[in-house]
Order: sequence, then C-alpha cells, then structure tokens
Amino acid sequence: MKRTFTDEERDCVFDLWKQGAGFSDIGRVIDAKPGSIFTILREHGGIKPEKRKRAATHLTIEEREEIRAGLSAKKSIREIARQLNRAPSTISREIGRNRGRRWYRAVNADRRAWRSARRPKLCALAKNSKLRTLVIEKLRSNWSPEQISGWLRVNMPRRHSMQISHETIYKSLYVRSRKTLESSLMKHLRRAHRMRQGKRHSRSGDRGTINIVNGVSIHKRSKEVDSRKTIGHWEGDLVTGSNNTHIATLVDRKSRFTLILKLAGKDSASVNQALIHAFSELPQSMKKSLTWDRGMELARHAEFTQRTNIPVYFCDPQSPWQRGTNENTNSLIRQYYPKKTCLARHSQRELNSVAGELNDRPRKTLKFRTPRENIQRSVALTS
Repeated sequence: MKRTFTDEERDCVFDLWKQGAGFSDIGRVIDAKPGSIFTILREHGGIKPEKRKRAATHLTIEEREEIRAGLSAKKSIREIARQLNRAPSTISREIGRNRGRRWYRAVNADRRAWRSARRPKLCALAKNSKLRTLVIEKLRSNWSPEQISGWLRVNMPRRHSMQISHETIYKSLYVRSRKTLESSLMKHLRRAHRMRQGKRHSRSGDRGTINIVNGVSIHKRSKEVDSRKTIGHWEGDLVTGSNNTHIATLVDRKSRFTLILKLAGKDSASVNQALIHAFSELPQSMKKSLTWDRGMELARHAEFTQRTNIPVYFCDPQSPWQRGTNENTNSLIRQYYPKKTCLARHSQRELNSVAGELNDRPRKTLKFRTPRENIQRSVALTS
C-alpha cells in the first residue's frame, strides 16, 4: 500500500534535507523508506514548496454561502454584490463558472476555485524570453544564479522586467513542474546535483554537518551541569553492533551510574520510546537534563522533553569530549560487546546485568567508590 505523508511530515523532510540530513536519516525520523524520501524531494528539486494561501481578494467559503442564500431568495446579482461589498461582475463570473443560478453550490464552487488555483503560474523566465535567453547565456558561461541576479541589479537597475532573484533561477532548474530551463544547464553550476542541497549537506550522513531542528546548544546548559555537584544530569549516545544493531547508553555525570537500553531500531521513534520508558522508572531527583551528540536518532527531542519534562542539549559538531563521561563508559561497555557483535541477540535483562557490573566497579574518579554507592548516597541526601 502506497504511503501517504501529512503536511507536517513533508515539512519535516524538507527542513531536515536543508539541514544536511540524507535520505536514510530522514526516513528514520518519520519512519519511511529512503526511496519515498527521494520521491518527495525530487518532485520539488529539494526546494521546500511554499505553503498555499488563499488570496485576500478571493471569495471565501462564507461569501459563497451568502451567494447561494441570495440566489435561493431570488435576489439579483447587484443586490448580492452590494450585500458582500463586491463588484457585480465578480458575483456574475462566480455564478457563471459554477453551473449558473439554478445549480450553484457554495462548497463545490469553493473546491473548484481551490483546485484551479493549484495550476502552476508562469515565472519570470517563462514570461520574458529576453531575460530567459540572458540567464541561459550566463549559466553556460558558468555563472552562478546569485552572480546573474546581482549582475542584473547592478547593470540594469531601472529595467524591472530584467530583474530576477537567484532563488527563481534555482527553482527553474530544479523544480520538475516548471521545466523553464533545461536540466542540462545544471552541469554548469558549481555543484551539479540533481536536487538543491544546503551548504552543510552531507550525503554520507556525517553528524558534524547535521543540525537538529530546534535543538538547544550545549552552551546554553546551566553551570550546575558542568560543576557535577548534583545528580540527574545525563549524557547519552548509541553503541553500534553488526547487522545495523544498536543499544543506547546513559551515564549520570556526577555518580557515573550507567543505564544500557535495548532498542528496536535506530529510528527516532524507537530511541524516544526506550528513553521515555527508562526515565519514567527513575526518581524525580535523577531527571534534570540530557546531553546528546548530533545524531538523527534524537530528532524527536521535543516530544521526549514534553513527555518527561527533561531538557535536551546537543553537543557541537565533532566534539565527543563534550560527552567525555559517556564516551569513556562506552569504551568500558565494549569490553562486553566488542565491535562486530550483533547487539540484537542480547535481552534487556542481559544488558541490565552488564550495567550492574559497571555500576559495582570502584572508580578512581569517585575516590574508589562505586557508581551505585555514589548514586544511593546522593539520592538519600536529596530525599
């Protein structure tokens, strides 16, 4: 069965694409196949389409209902127009294009008007052949759309018909429904991609180039977190095994108390579900903040915060030392689960057992107390 996407999901696709996420990364966020993500993006050349709005001058559904009521009451066109403060010609055209006085229906007329408005409008390049010829000439000379737009503003400032924005040129190249400029002209762009990509885009999924939408920087974290004086401030990450298997690890910054979570998948929904469940079983004093890297698995951080009331902070790109406690703990976990281990084979009970062993190890940084002793002492002091 063909997957349909909501407007919110489509907006998310284009926002993440602009931030630099790849097809697979975006697919994991909205639980869709990479091919479906590609199809959505290809149709608009990777450029987020503008949301449709009803023009202020167009008739509304309420006005069309008034027209229908007026026709039923045998009112004249001029009388209806005067009542709506519209021109009689507007009312006459509205009735004429919707089956006349006898068969006029407000809902059907409104739907027809909305469908008609969807027809693609001609852009400046389609309407102005001189401008189009000039743009093609400059593109073939390897000028960028921004250079073309700027050059026209400087050299033809008073010729408004010869002005065009660089975004319009890009859309004419990338958006399939326009077909104003030949796709072969893309090879003259600095980056000859088939779809528009942001400056930070990385098809390889490099986390250093991905920006989490509405993510809060680690630099906005309170000084209390940096001081390690209180429990409840966690660092988290994923540990990867063979066959695309993963587990989530959480470490309390003060006590070094560790949790290891089994995951159904790396997608944001699975990670969110595991984190929300884990934190729901902790006392309130241990739920203050979470610091994560820039992986797309936590793209739904806003939902996590809403469900748990725990703020999430994201590290700088390529800065693992900002989660040093978690990185060190992950290296300890690798003693139990070396690389190329299939992590899906291990149950949550087994993961709890490994976490228990780590929490019962004395640590030099804790003056050779164990994380379990440290967390119990801290919880007792706060209760």
